Amino acid sequence: MRSRYLVPVILAWTITLISGCANPQAPPSNPATPALQAQGSLAQLMRGILFPASNVIFAAQDQNPADVKPDDDPSTAVNPLQSSFGQWQAVENAGIALSEAASLLTIPGRKCQNGRDVPISNADWPMLVQGLREAGMTVYKAAQSKNQDNIVMAADSMSTACAACHDKYPEKPNPADRCM
Repeated sequence: MRSRYLVPVILAWTITLISGCANPQAPPSNPATPALQAQGSLAQLMRGILFPASNVIFAAQDQNPADVKPDDDPSTAVNPLQSSFGQWQAVENAGIALSEAASLLTIPGRKCQNGRDVPISNADWPMLVQGLREAGMTVYKAAQSKNQDNIVMAADSMSTACAACHDKYPEKPNPADRCM
């Protein structure tokens, strides 16, 4: 009795399999990845990512991150070196933040504080951004070594990269004159 039902089931399964091969359905299309859009101004990136990350690195020059005592509640610490992801890990993260944030400086449409476009089409901008990216990775690798002398040298490369841009595009007292 079972074999009488098994044959139609196998036959139906075989037909379904063959028809699926004869008429393959197109794989579902993935929606196009949306283009990156600038959300904040250049000043907001500087103040929200680059400045705080740099301060972590500068702090690591003066005090060995391994010697920093975690906050009583590291999850709410305002000092990144004392936080849940503190000490050397905070310095590593700061280096990665600098390196990754460099890409944010190249998104078309980002504005300076005065409403002018960030000068991404200037010939020197990609070189300046690449200098920041490389400095961030130098800091990251130095932090991985957990050697404070290496951080001092890496912080110097970071300062050099920052100065290269700030020498060309200084933060001028009058915001209307910035990004020029």
